[in-house]
Amino acid sequence: MSEAKVNMHGAHGAEGSGGVSRRGFLKGAALAAAAGACGAPVLRALSATAASPLAPQGEWRPATCQGCTSWCSKEVYVVNGRGVKIRGNARSKVNGSASCPKAHLALQQVYDPDRIKTPMKRTNPNKGRNEDPKFVPITWDEAIETIADKLMELRAANETHKYMLIRGRYTNLNAVLYDRMTKILGSPNNISHSSICAEAEKFGPYYTEGIWGYRQYDILNTRYILCWGADPLSSNRAVSASLRDWGDVLDRAKVAVVEPRLSATAAKADEWLPVIPGGDGAAAVAMAHVILTEGLWFREFVGDFTDGENRFKLGQWVDPESFEEKYTHGLVTWWNMELKDKTPEWAEPLCGIPAEQIRRVAVEFASAAPHVMSWVGGGPCMQVRGAYASMACHALNGLVGACDNVGGALAYSKSFNQGIPDPKEYYDDAAKVGLKNEKIDQRGRLELPSLNGGKSGGGVVTNNTADGILNSDPYDIKVCIAYWNNFPFSSPQGERWERALTKIPFLAHITTNASEFSWFADILLPDTHSMMERWGFVNVSAGGWGHCTLMQPIVDRVWDYKADETEIPWLIAEKLAAKGFDYLQRYFIEQIKDPETGKSPTNEQEFSLYCTKLMTQNYWDPAKYKGGDRFNGWEDFCKAGVWNSDPYKFRARWGKMKTKTGMFEFYSETLKEALASHAEKHGVSIDRVLEVCKYQARGDMAFLPHYEEPYVLGDPNEYPFVLVDYKSRLNREGRSANCSWYHELKDLDPGDEQYQDVAKFNPAEGRRLGLKDGDRIRLTSPVGSIECTAKLWEGVRPGTISKCYGLGHWAYGRLASKVFGKTPLGGNNNDLIPADYDRLSGASVFYGLARLKVEKIRG
Repeated sequence: MSEAKVNMHGAHGAEGSGGVSRRGFLKGAALAAAAGACGAPVLRALSATAASPLAPQGEWRPATCQGCTSWCSKEVYVVNGRGVKIRGNARSKVNGSASCPKAHLALQQVYDPDRIKTPMKRTNPNKGRNEDPKFVPITWDEAIETIADKLMELRAANETHKYMLIRGRYTNLNAVLYDRMTKILGSPNNISHSSICAEAEKFGPYYTEGIWGYRQYDILNTRYILCWGADPLSSNRAVSASLRDWGDVLDRAKVAVVEPRLSATAAKADEWLPVIPGGDGAAAVAMAHVILTEGLWFREFVGDFTDGENRFKLGQWVDPESFEEKYTHGLVTWWNMELKDKTPEWAEPLCGIPAEQIRRVAVEFASAAPHVMSWVGGGPCMQVRGAYASMACHALNGLVGACDNVGGALAYSKSFNQGIPDPKEYYDDAAKVGLKNEKIDQRGRLELPSLNGGKSGGGVVTNNTADGILNSDPYDIKVCIAYWNNFPFSSPQGERWERALTKIPFLAHITTNASEFSWFADILLPDTHSMMERWGFVNVSAGGWGHCTLMQPIVDRVWDYKADETEIPWLIAEKLAAKGFDYLQRYFIEQIKDPETGKSPTNEQEFSLYCTKLMTQNYWDPAKYKGGDRFNGWEDFCKAGVWNSDPYKFRARWGKMKTKTGMFEFYSETLKEALASHAEKHGVSIDRVLEVCKYQARGDMAFLPHYEEPYVLGDPNEYPFVLVDYKSRLNREGRSANCSWYHELKDLDPGDEQYQDVAKFNPAEGRRLGLKDGDRIRLTSPVGSIECTAKLWEGVRPGTISKCYGLGHWAYGRLASKVFGKTPLGGNNNDLIPADYDRLSGASVFYGLARLKVEKIRG
């Protein structure tokens, strides 16, 4: 730890004196962070030959990190069945040998003494936050028998739809438990975590260029990066690759970050634009105005005026017939309806960024086009009206020809996952009836369009599930199985989940550590750790490459775990078959076979292996080769641990985008069709849909990227600050708080402190409030309060309080809480954030919504 800090400070000092390049500093800082996480000297921590000749010799085994959605391919050094070190898998073209600090915390997680070690059952029939569950150990047989009995009770009562499966993080094997098992049992209620993750961020790219999913960014070939609420060096996707490459980026490209706080990425950028929360859309449309009036749009992609004269003049209407578009649709309509008056001077009071800076960044960004990117993160989008900010920020990519272009914003690379067979022939009559019921999260209702893929109710409204349960609307949930999730902690206004879980008669939780969700469970099942103890695979893309990276059981299981997505469903299917319902077991045996031998599984371990082999067969089977890396068979794939795609085909999507017009849509015909369908479904107008869903747009403005005023809860006179929530570079999906390294290294996040949970104030405002560093304070919003520590820090925009998410657990382990089951350590930001949504996408709101007041705790 100390050596890593000395190296970082030394590099910083040398940079200031001109002795170290920006590139060298960034690379040194990334290496020091990794070394600090490993708790070893900088070079030896990453060396495959670092072991002493007298030390036990092990081997590097391929693995996958799921500490965030970067999903990096890794290798774990295993000695006598125990993982001891982690590094990037050099075979991966996505992340290579690079590794961010998160990965190393997996070592403390997998050997955490507070992990659940055997199945447990609740003995206290009363449920509630203040009710000790009084769990006692039971056998796997008793646990699965109990679950099977509860499922059979629903079938006997013709209530299969009252079963619910909740999924948090996942592997690509999730279809087994999440989809196939749920449907065969006869329930529509497979509820994912997706809308507390990134659905609003996906909205803009879908309704402009037809991509509902994450994007990748070609940072090594870019000339300008414009980040909107994204922090690639800390918590966005491809963190390892960004840490590896950012020094090179800074040597040849400019970086501008629009963010209310000085993030890790902003600290290493050329420009920090400290935006007012919710003002991103204003800055984005003002930049679009500048790009057009200055004649800087990319004509090869967008098109031009028929006579070559730029008619985009301040305040002037343009005849659509005078402009001939190439691969875009509706540019002139966008100008006439939204952009013609939206100058940087108009935007300045709305976004808090000086007009001169907006104009300069816009000109520099567009002048470097088309090898530039507008990188859209969750900050502008996961707000009540974030869908249109998502469109506005992403539309800049279309304006400058950065979509699908070298150095730009790209779709994910093509992957070749093989699905598992359709289960419909295994639906009995009860299942067919049950599947026709409305989902418990109420997606698709008038007030919750959730327009994933252009379909009304096509997405999920994860956090609204709690309200559906509480209100028995559309019905009660009686049996629930959940895995790899902790919604009372990870969802805004999580106390609703506590009350909802109290109401469910039977709840089984599959988890590594007993968490806040577990506190309300009737059965706890100990889960495998994703990096080292299970089969699985995931896909991710970055920098023009995609990879499929494999999870394998590479260490000895210390305790009695089973894999959530495969082994446990197999055991449940066996028990259900013994009780007279054999449809699920028959599906598993008849449809999931070893692709090499044709053998059906006979136990849960074989089933888990065969699922993985079947779904990855297109990567490793020479007879099914479709592209990318070639393997000689399954064993060859396992040894490598990762498959790499072919290089990205730039510009291949120009004119072939999955929008209604096939073009990049500035006027979204795709959104118009989706909204019209949703409105017709409910017998109302599109304007009524927008009104109910809290948007300001009416008429054709609803189909254009545009600025909408932020929707903020709370009287500013009573609650003068706005919360700026952000994610730590040490957060493994909010599950790091029981790791000692998390607390020891917490100051790797800009402005944070070791062993403390700090709320950061602009120094001038902090002094006005009479606060100093280390003061105990209470933060209160209209929906809740937390206690934490004050920190005065220059990297905070006035009028905001910046606080990292990750602490505030009252159940997760001895280090995560002050008193397990009772007293939290620090405060959970989600206790301050009201439960609301960007309703067009279904995304939960984390940003720009919660107003706060501050109280100094005396004594």
